Amino acid sequence: MDITTFFAAEFLGQPAAAWALFMGIVAVLLVLDLGVLNRGDQEIGIRRSLVLSSFYISVALLFGAWVWWDLGAESGMLYLTGFVVEKSLALDNIFVISLIFAAFAIPRAYQHRVLFWGILGVLVLRAIMIGLGAALISSFGWILYIFGAFLIITGIKMLFAGDEPMDLENSRIIKLVRKVIPVSPTLDGHKFFTHVKQSGATKATLVATPLFLALVSIEIADVVFAVDSVPAVFAITTDPYIVYTSNIFAVLGLRALYFALAAMVHRFHYLKYALALVLVLVGSKIFWTHLVGPVNTFFSLGSTIGILAAGVIVSLWKTRNEDRVAAQAGASDVSIKRTQ
Repeated sequence: MDITTFFAAEFLGQPAAAWALFMGIVAVLLVLDLGVLNRGDQEIGIRRSLVLSSFYISVALLFGAWVWWDLGAESGMLYLTGFVVEKSLALDNIFVISLIFAAFAIPRAYQHRVLFWGILGVLVLRAIMIGLGAALISSFGWILYIFGAFLIITGIKMLFAGDEPMDLENSRIIKLVRKVIPVSPTLDGHKFFTHVKQSGATKATLVATPLFLALVSIEIADVVFAVDSVPAVFAITTDPYIVYTSNIFAVLGLRALYFALAAMVHRFHYLKYALALVLVLVGSKIFWTHLVGPVNTFFSLGSTIGILAAGVIVSLWKTRNEDRVAAQAGASDVSIKRTQ
C-alpha cells in the first residue's frame, strides 16, 4: 500500500489524511507549548494566559474553518457547536483544578508542568472514552436516549446542588496511590518522583511527591468531567472525527486559560447554572430530534452561546463589587497594622 492509498483510506468515518492533519496540529502545539513558549518553571501571569488562550482558540477556529470547507457547512457547524459546549464544560474543570493545586500547596511556577502532563493523559483517556461511545452508539442506537436522559438529570442536579468542598485527602484513589507508592510530605522542585533516604536505611527509596498526587487528582477530575462532556458532544453529533477534534481542541487551551480564570474564579459563580441549562438543552435535543425532527444547527449553536454569555454577564454583574470590597478590606488591615 503506497502512502497515497493509505491517506485516502477511511478511518472512523473520515480519510486517514484528515486524522493525520489533526494529530500533526496537536503534536506541533504540544511541542511549541512545552519546548518553546513555556520552557522551564515559571509563573504565567493573567495577560500571558489570555494571549496564549486566544492563540489556542484561534487555532481551534481555523481548524473549524477547514472542517467547514472540506467536510461541508453542516460538519463545520457541528464542530463549532461541539467546541463551544466542550469549552464551556472545561471551564467548570478549571474551578476543580484550582482547588486541587490549593489542597496540595503546588506553587504557581510548577502548575503549568502538571497541567501539561495532565493534558497528555487527557488525550489518551478521551480517545478511549470516545472510541467506546462510538462503538456503543454504532451497535446500540438507543443508547443515545440514555445519554440524553443522563445529561438532563445531571443538568437539573447542577441547578440545585450546593458548593461542596473537595476532600482530596480522603479520596479512595489518593489513598490507593499512597498505599502503592510512598509519598514524600514535601516537594522536590518540579519532580514527580524523588529519592528519599529513610532513617536507618542504606539506600534511598524512590517516592512520589505531592506534585504527582496533584497530577493523579487532575486526571481523575477529567474522567469525572468526561462522563458529562463526552455524552454531551455525542448528543450533538455521532461523527467520531467531529467529536474527538472538538473535544481535544477545547481541552488543549485549558492550561493557558487556567491561569487567567483561576485568579478570577470567584467572579464566575453563576456560570455553573448556565452550564446546567446547556446540559439540559443538549440532552433534550436528542429526544426532540427523534420525536419531532432535527433541530436547526444554527439555533443549537446560537442558543448555547446565548445561555453561556448570559451566565458570564450575570456572574460578572452580581460580583462586580467583590474585588473592590476585598481591596478596601486589605487596605483597612494595612492601616490598622500601621497604627498598632
